[in-house]
Amino acid sequence: MYDYLLCAICYVWILQTGFCDEECNQGVLARRGAYDVPAGGSLSLSCVVQHCGDTWTGTWMWKNSTYEKFSTVKESARHRLTKETLSANKTQLVLKLLRADPLDEGSYQCSVIWAAGNTEQGHLTTVNITAAVLSQRILWHRVLICAGAFLCFPIVVGLAHCLSSEVKHQLLPMATLYTAVERNLPPSAPQPPPRRPVPQKRKTTPNKAVRPKQQQNIEVVYADISQDALREQRAMREPTQSTVYSSVRFP
Repeated sequence: MYDYLLCAICYVWILQTGFCDEECNQGVLARRGAYDVPAGGSLSLSCVVQHCGDTWTGTWMWKNSTYEKFSTVKESARHRLTKETLSANKTQLVLKLLRADPLDEGSYQCSVIWAAGNTEQGHLTTVNITAAVLSQRILWHRVLICAGAFLCFPIVVGLAHCLSSEVKHQLLPMATLYTAVERNLPPSAPQPPPRRPVPQKRKTTPNKAVRPKQQQNIEVVYADISQDALREQRAMREPTQSTVYSSVRFP
């Protein structure tokens, strides 16, 4: 009985192995398609390589509408190439456009080189780059404005605090110091003494001697004299007294 069971298991294994060999055919599985991507957006393209466990190499090819030949897509800041293993016989090639640019517009396809040296390509996928979505721009603008306001708020608060502290210091009462400044003015030129009155001769009778009247001419002088100069002037000269002249005749 054990021999029949072992034969049945071997028969089922042989049938299953032959069925898998018949079902596994090497090829590139990809769909035709067209995608519209806004500038600055992202897109992921993929194709499945059914290699049935054999060795192979694969990559992505790109061609613009103005170019006649395909060129190889290389890893860059905007393009990312990855491989994902789906099973023992299948591997998925993935191309990610991180930031779509008008230069990325064109046709894409997978290209596989088998171990025998023959090359096989997948179906074409067309990518169109459109204008950036306005809502996305507005959202980014709002985010930038909020971030800028958040960063500037501490600076504005600090400046306001500094200005308010300076104003408080200025409003504090300050003691006023009065200093006596002695101004040494140059001594003024000495003033000339008042003119003496000229004596006038008058005729007198022989019987009576008449004393002539004393006449004095008083002149008013206005001058700005400092105290020091006034003291010096008083020390230099004493006030002069008027002299009275009289004449007497005898018969």
